[in-house]
Amino acid sequence: MSKILKGKVALVTGGSRGLGAAIAQTLADQGADVAISYAASGEKAEAVVEKLKAKGVRAIAIRADQADLTVAKPLIDKVIAEFGKLDILVNNAGIAIQGHMVDDPELDGDKYNRQWQVNVMGSIAITRAAAPRLTDGGRIIFIGSRLGSVVPFPGVADYAGTKWALAGYAKGIARDLGPRNITVNVVQPGIMPTDMAAEVAGELPNRDAILDMHPIRRIATLEEVAETVCFLAGPHAGYITGEAVNMAGGIGI
Repeated sequence: MSKILKGKVALVTGGSRGLGAAIAQTLADQGADVAISYAASGEKAEAVVEKLKAKGVRAIAIRADQADLTVAKPLIDKVIAEFGKLDILVNNAGIAIQGHMVDDPELDGDKYNRQWQVNVMGSIAITRAAAPRLTDGGRIIFIGSRLGSVVPFPGVADYAGTKWALAGYAKGIARDLGPRNITVNVVQPGIMPTDMAAEVAGELPNRDAILDMHPIRRIATLEEVAETVCFLAGPHAGYITGEAVNMAGGIGI
């Protein structure tokens, strides 16, 4: 495999499992040194680090629950102290709380508010901490969701809102950081085979009916999404910025 990211340093938030772990491994396959953050899964995070090191790159795991906005600066400080710089930030960490309509008396406001805190405010705090220290020509990639721009079923308003907020924020910082040749983009997957997706599957309408909405009637693979993230992180994507790349089998077209 081409090591087109050799010499680059990447931070993947929420990198201990699911898509975050797949992104971290694909970045390492392409030669990048990788830091991952995690909220609670310490053993899983260390297992990912060992896999990354086995690929011949440097790797560390840092505990940082981004629901606590004060962790953002220390997280960036630790990455730069370990590796000397930061070239690529992948804002992957997030939670999915779905299934209640906005007028549902059973809706747990505190739980849904935490989703905004983690998905939006946590990602913004880390981006703010990283932006002044990111190398010129660097990359910022947000993991959004196709639900951020297409909402084909009820019960996902808050989740969709958090992802749409990230898409708007990414456009703004693409404008801010463009003079430094830093690109900022959003990858918007649809359904993926992750633990988080499995946890909310029971809260969604009939899965077969959802798949019927897709021209390509299957879910995305983690590898497909990770490879797209790594393309945007690489040297061939230097003139792509402020964009949202949909990876959802064509739903909403």
